[in-house]
Amino acid sequence: MQPHLWEAALLAGTVAFAISGAMTAMERALDLLGVLVLGTVTAVGGGIVRDCLLGLTPPGALSRPREALLALSVSLFAFLAAWLAARTGRHAGRWWGAALSLMDAVGLGVFSVSGVQSALSCGHGGNAFLCLFMGVLTGVGGGLMRDVLAMQVPSILHRRIYALASLLGAGGYYLLVQNGVSAAWAMPGAAGAVVLIRLLATRYRWRLPLSPPLFSTRRPPET
Repeated sequence: MQPHLWEAALLAGTVAFAISGAMTAMERALDLLGVLVLGTVTAVGGGIVRDCLLGLTPPGALSRPREALLALSVSLFAFLAAWLAARTGRHAGRWWGAALSLMDAVGLGVFSVSGVQSALSCGHGGNAFLCLFMGVLTGVGGGLMRDVLAMQVPSILHRRIYALASLLGAGGYYLLVQNGVSAAWAMPGAAGAVVLIRLLATRYRWRLPLSPPLFSTRRPPET
């Protein structure tokens, strides 16, 4: 894969997930530190766990903290933008939920693909299960940590076609690359498919079957 394409994809995913984490923190009315922590954890948390499992220590987010510093900066910018909007009487409205869904979908797509690429770069191309697991872990790991810190049900357990979208994108990228398709074409195609699936699932309310309410009728909020 061309280095500049790989770097651009990582930066785009970092920005998208940092905004997603920061917006979640502000939804939960956390303070500035909470916004910075959730934004950064969402952006680099999955990659740190992936690198540890692949034996890449210290993880790239710590040895080369560019993505972590970018996530911190983006989270701070999101906080200041929301604070300024509140001070000037401009409140979020309908666009808030749409922006959060879009940023989360973009981050999910990019990092699902980057996780597979990391496994391939480590020489694990013959192990499809490992490559797909790394893709899904990278895609949903940061969001899982974000939701736990925000004390809410993790998105992967109830959000419409979330982890499944990550798996489909990771699987698509793996198959394309393994069959000779250039990563320069496979990456945007697979990541774009994840984004499209997530947005369509949100728009048309697609979801996996819910568990029956055996003990309670309480359900997590629709997302």
